[in-house]
Formats: sequence, structure tokens, C-alpha cells
Amino acid sequence: MSRVPFDVMVQEVKRVLVKKGFDDDRAEECARLFAEASLDGVYSHGLNRVPRFVDYIVEGWVDIHAQPTLVGGLGAVEQYDGNLGPGNLNAKFSMDRAVTLARENGIGVVAIRNTNHWMRGGSYGWQAADAGCIGVCWTNTESCMPPWGSKDRRIGNNPMVLAVPRKEGHLVLDMAMSQFSYGKLEVTRLKDELLPVDGGFDNEGNLTRVPAEIEASMRILPAGYWKGSGLAIMLDMMASLLSGGLSTSKVDKLKPAPHASGYGTSQIFIAFDPGKFSDDYWSEGVVDELVRYLHDAEPAEGHGNVSYPGERTIQTRRDNLEKGVPVDDAIWKRVLEL
Repeated sequence: MSRVPFDVMVQEVKRVLVKKGFDDDRAEECARLFAEASLDGVYSHGLNRVPRFVDYIVEGWVDIHAQPTLVGGLGAVEQYDGNLGPGNLNAKFSMDRAVTLARENGIGVVAIRNTNHWMRGGSYGWQAADAGCIGVCWTNTESCMPPWGSKDRRIGNNPMVLAVPRKEGHLVLDMAMSQFSYGKLEVTRLKDELLPVDGGFDNEGNLTRVPAEIEASMRILPAGYWKGSGLAIMLDMMASLLSGGLSTSKVDKLKPAPHASGYGTSQIFIAFDPGKFSDDYWSEGVVDELVRYLHDAEPAEGHGNVSYPGERTIQTRRDNLEKGVPVDDAIWKRVLEL
């Protein structure tokens, strides 16, 4: 592992995207989203994902020039077609629009269909919180996880993000419905490490912490067992119904190749403007009180201080800005050669 300055990473990814036909502004925006994911420690959906994203462009699965088009709306709710454009740019646009609607109505909801993999979902939670809004968003995916009690992949890991703004550091939860995403399995395998808890089943049906065994069986474990399985199903249905888009079963049939992850998916972005419901002083006080309450909890044996969702991300961001962003040397070399 080496470390690369954040700005250097942004410029190298931007260079690649411009070479692939992006205009300068969209290349900068897209590259920054990838680099910020790595900056915050989500390497699997940051720099590590760039070569695959470029492959998708070459295959014609991502239309680099496409932008979302409005197809319907009702008050504070709008529907868009993503036109199979870059998933992270479509998602950023959608949360921007949800925030704008929330400024006007207290709440804004944007449902987008026919889009691509949104990369790091947490990006759009941080985006909402930076704008002073509570943010909620989720996406469906192709089948990549067995429903509870099955061997066959029939549901997506359907990541969901919840964000609450706070001056001293936002609270942001970014979670897949699987115990670990495939990206996390990859990162852990590349480090030659074991998962901290069981993350799925091997080919014999045994629970395991070995990432390669789970990647081989493709039987990732739903978070909370049957609870994560059920929540994944419900998020898929709501994304499809509200966007007028595809559910996981249809995404499976539409995708142009078995490895075309996130192709044609449906996503929901919701923003609340807390200033429409209470004053800033009261809202900030509620969040700060909760943070203090959590920090005062006695740590369990073998654990450090209790932290809120997103707290460690903030520290990782500071460290990586100061020291440089960690990169897998082989992946960094590949990006430089693109």
C-alpha cells in the first residue's frame, strides 16, 4: 500500500474520464466523487472501482453524456429517468434536487429509474447533511444475495443511507442489507485479512469469515439474517414502485452481462429541511445531546470509545488529507496506465 495526495488522485481519475469522452466539468465532478470515497476510507467504491467503471464505459453500458430527464411529479415528489448515465452523477443530481424541493416544502423526494451503479451511497448522505438537511436514500441492485433460507441469489444487497446534519460532524449511516458488501470482501481479501465477523457461507454451507470463500459461493449473509433479507425486499419494491422503474427481478433480466453491476437500477432520494420544523438551536441541541449520551457509554471489553455513525469517517478523512490516501499499488498502477 502507498499513499497518494487527494488532489493528485482527483486529477488522475479526471484525466482518465476526459480521455474517455467526458467534458471537463462532469469529469471533475465524477472524479471527485470517486476520490472522496477513498478519502473517507471506502476504497472499494472509490479508486478501486475506477477501472471497472471505465470498462463499463467501453462496453457501452454507461452513457457518459446522458443526464436525468424529468418524467413526472406531484408537489414535493419528482420522477426522473436516468437514461443509463453515470450513476454517481445521476445520484448527486437527484439528492441536489431533493434538497431544493425540501427548501421549498420541508421535504423533497426524487425517484430515479434506469440509472447505473451509484458507487458509494454514503456520498449522497454527506451531500444532504452538508446542505443542512436530513437525508435518506437507497438503491436496488441486481440479485447478489440469497433471501433468508435459500441458496439461490434472488435479492439485492440494496444499500440504504441515513444522514443527520451537525455542525461538529454529521451523523451518516451507510449500510448494505448484506453484512458485508462484495466491495468490502474484495478489500479485505486484498489485505489478506479475515472479516471481523461471519460474512457469508462457503460452498458447503458453513458460515465463514474468509472473504474468498464467500466470493466463490456468492452466498453473502443478510445483515440481521431474516431482518436484512426482509428489508432488502421492501426497499427494492418501494424503489421500483415510486420510480416506475425495474425491480431486482427485472434488473437481472435486463443487464447486458453477468458482471454488469448496477445496470438499470431504481433509486430513491429524500431530504428533510429541519429548519422548516424547528429552529436550528433546538435541532443542534438534540443531536449534540445524543452524541454526548453515546460517548458517555462504557465501552465493552476489547473495544475503544463508543462512536456515532460517521464519526470514524471524519477522522479517516482528516488523516488521509494529511498523510495521503491509501491505495492498492496494483490498482493505482492500473489507473495510471488507463
